Amino acid sequence: MALIAVIDDDPDIVETTTMVLKSKGYDVVSASNPDDGYDVIKDESPDLIILDVIMVEPDDGFFLAQRLRRDGIKTPILMYTSISKATGIQYDKNEMIPVDEFLEKPVSPDTLVEKVKALLEKGGA
Repeated sequence: MALIAVIDDDPDIVETTTMVLKSKGYDVVSASNPDDGYDVIKDESPDLIILDVIMVEPDDGFFLAQRLRRDGIKTPILMYTSISKATGIQYDKNEMIPVDEFLEKPVSPDTLVEKVKALLEKGGA
């Protein structure tokens, strides 16, 4: 089954996401900050990355996504965000935000699994 990396500083989000994904047969690795997340991604080569926008800094997720793409990592990225609700600004993937999909928190388990399956199929995993 596919390996999914969950990078989020909220332990409840990591735990919930991990439980949902493992219940569907996925393997999960996680990290709670961008630096550890980068190391996990480089070491484990996951099939999909779930990445939070706001961690230590308000834009950590954006910068980590940019770093991964600059380093040639093409793994699909599903970005968790609650920024749209807080700011009213809708984000979409572009050169500055090189992710494959956004998912607004809170996330229902069914929506999460649906997005994960679609991105894994798209990514060839």
